[in-house]
Amino acid sequence: MKLLEVENLSKAFGGVLAINRLSFSLDQGEVLGLIGPNGSGKSTLFDTITGVLKPDTGRIRFDNKDITGMASYKICQSGIARTFQLVKPFSRLTPLENVMVGRAHGSQPARNIKQSRIESKQLLAFTGLGDKHSGMAGMLSLVDRKRLEIARALATRPKLLLLDEMMAGLNPAELDNAIALVKAIRDSGISLIVVEHVMKVIMGISDRVVVLEVGRKIADGAPEEIVNNPEVIRAYLGKKPYATN
Repeated sequence: MKLLEVENLSKAFGGVLAINRLSFSLDQGEVLGLIGPNGSGKSTLFDTITGVLKPDTGRIRFDNKDITGMASYKICQSGIARTFQLVKPFSRLTPLENVMVGRAHGSQPARNIKQSRIESKQLLAFTGLGDKHSGMAGMLSLVDRKRLEIARALATRPKLLLLDEMMAGLNPAELDNAIALVKAIRDSGISLIVVEHVMKVIMGISDRVVVLEVGRKIADGAPEEIVNNPEVIRAYLGKKPYATN
């Protein structure tokens, strides 16, 4: 079952096409890796899907509903949440209060403060922050701020979660934990699109990978196919394909 369908999407800034007649789809329960060089249109795509930007042409359908150009808050209410490359928690609120903000919005807002607090604590535990309810969120380490960003997005009860370079700056052990978290999110029934430059992550979590170059799709397939695709090697991976074993 198709959860997300993007058809002939284009977005230009001045005379520069950031997204160029892009089409792809995402199945329910699928993890889609989205890779490409810097400036290939990945974050712009997230912005158009979530309503931050309106596409110039094309359509976006989510859960059998046309959401093209819809306001961001309505798209969130329909079941799409995202994270950002630069994590920005509400620094003067506690981690728990940050997640409670998310529970007040989205597709299934909490009915009251008690429900919001209970469920927000559960999300903090799920994302590995169970012992960090209090204190200022701005004082958290980078890895914990990234986990808090995910917890706050999950608090909106999404069907689809867009992760934008959440693994950048993590050490190998933190990467392994982050991969495990993404798999746990998938196993909970949430579909994901993951923008990431760390190929270990893409290979470890993706059912399928879409590759962009200058706003256009140059490949779409299983991870093992993508890393051996000559066009992808030329545009992004370099001379040798990423090791798959």
